[in-house]
Amino acid sequence: MILSKIILKGFRNFKYSEINLCEKCLIIGANDVGKTNLLWAVRLLLDRSLSDYDIEPQDTDFYAFEETNEFEIQLHFTDITEDFILAKLQGDISDADEMLLLYNGHRNKYTNAKSYKIHIGPSLPLVKEIEDRYYRKVLNIKYISSRRDFYNYINREKNNLFELAKANRTEEQIEEDDSLYSKIQSELKKVDSEIPKLNYISSATDIINTELAKLSLHHATQRIVFDAYTSNADNLIKNVSISSKNNDQNVLIGGDERLNQIYLSLWAARNEFKEEEICEFSIFCIEEPEAHLHPHQQRKLAEYLNKSLKGQVILTSHSPQILSEFSPNSIVRLFNKNNKTTAASNGCSSIISDAFNDFGYRMSIIPAEAFFANAVLLIEGPSEEIFYKTLAKKMDIDLDKHNISILMVDGVGFGNFLNILNALEIDWVLRTDNDIFKIPKKDEYVYAGILRGISCYRKYCKKTNLTDSVLEKNESLVRWSSKKDPEPLNEKAAKEIIVQLEKHNIFLSFKDLENDIIRSEIKDEVLAFFNEHSTDEAVAKMQNRKAINLYDFLKKGKDSLDKLSKNPLANPLIACKLITESHHNGG
Repeated sequence: MILSKIILKGFRNFKYSEINLCEKCLIIGANDVGKTNLLWAVRLLLDRSLSDYDIEPQDTDFYAFEETNEFEIQLHFTDITEDFILAKLQGDISDADEMLLLYNGHRNKYTNAKSYKIHIGPSLPLVKEIEDRYYRKVLNIKYISSRRDFYNYINREKNNLFELAKANRTEEQIEEDDSLYSKIQSELKKVDSEIPKLNYISSATDIINTELAKLSLHHATQRIVFDAYTSNADNLIKNVSISSKNNDQNVLIGGDERLNQIYLSLWAARNEFKEEEICEFSIFCIEEPEAHLHPHQQRKLAEYLNKSLKGQVILTSHSPQILSEFSPNSIVRLFNKNNKTTAASNGCSSIISDAFNDFGYRMSIIPAEAFFANAVLLIEGPSEEIFYKTLAKKMDIDLDKHNISILMVDGVGFGNFLNILNALEIDWVLRTDNDIFKIPKKDEYVYAGILRGISCYRKYCKKTNLTDSVLEKNESLVRWSSKKDPEPLNEKAAKEIIVQLEKHNIFLSFKDLENDIIRSEIKDEVLAFFNEHSTDEAVAKMQNRKAINLYDFLKKGKDSLDKLSKNPLANPLIACKLITESHHNGG
């Protein structure tokens, strides 16, 4: 059995979203995009810890950006083959082993009175209204919030773990424990009889009885004593605390990092114990398991939870390290556009998996942080990466604040990156060289960069009639014969195409980064730094040991980049900034 799809209509920041899930899935997205809201929708129907009062609709549950007085939550279950589910929910499951749980929230627009209904059935419209959430006895959610109360939970949960472990003992273990328990009980009684003999306890006992005698004769025959009561072994065991030992010495458990690991380990361990006859299906939902953990431990924890928890697991996270432990088609990326939160590719999808598979072994060169970005700037190589990160600072474009990632394709090609970004519905901006190549075995030359940009537009962008007509008119003119330098007709066609490609956030250099820099407002600074009078020689020096020489210049001459804020070199960064601002402003 699996919760395979969630449909949200008019719920909180979800105007309408279909979100596919799988057995082990990870929900990612920016802060306040709706990860917790998505889990709350599931909890309203499945969380046994929520009372009838808790699940009553609130004003904040209704979609806020339009007048909405209804919302709907659909949980679709498939592959229902468990006998205990089938027995409990007879008539609610289809012949195709599918079931639907439905929550409808309503608000009277005149009185603001709110109400809800819950339905269950094989599918729409074959559902019935129910008064009691009886299905939760066999179908529920086990949820850990991102706001964890470490100490209280650990102290409470270790007792639950004791009881589960106790119930799962063998006959031989029970006999051993009973024998040891009797021995402990006997020894504790001896301790109880000895403790009152301690001088300071005996003295304190005399003092309190003397004072009580002054107050009343009613209990004159009674004597107050300080009793250790350690002979109650059950109470003693319940009060056992978790501590850490190092070389047989108790040490303080260190920090929230270790407490978080203990918390999740206890939680997972408790769910490891299964009765011989399984009688419930639980979906495990954990918010931000990476809390307080360093990167290596985050990866290890994700692996641990995936392997330790049997059944369906849903995690939410901001951690690239957690993300790296999940298969591509297990990733649900939530994003907000036009005040509506949706899931890229409708959640877990083969579209995402196929995009990653096309990348093959080269996936490792994509930093996982890019999957959390609102915009990604794709550039050619390390020189461009160094330049644009420095230029962003000089232009007061905070890449982290705007959630912008800069990725270099570095010879891999833009296509594989664009496949993945489109599958995850991450907005992108691209800057590529406008290089001229000779066509092999032909006496022809071509604007290779323009052809690269045209290819990206056709494969990865939303088409427009204007751009298509400009390409139809001019594309043949980006090739020419006989000599390397293009004719004015070719240059005019190239410029018209470049203008159109920029409307789709595909930017081309005049030739390449180094030539664009030497043609810019910082030409004098570049010539002075490289001690050259010739622009060609300065370009040659920048292109020799490219990233290192450019880095040396930027380290000393970065202040000169202030002059580039209105140069075409800055346009890709400006485009990224506009994208992220449109996200923020609901555009």
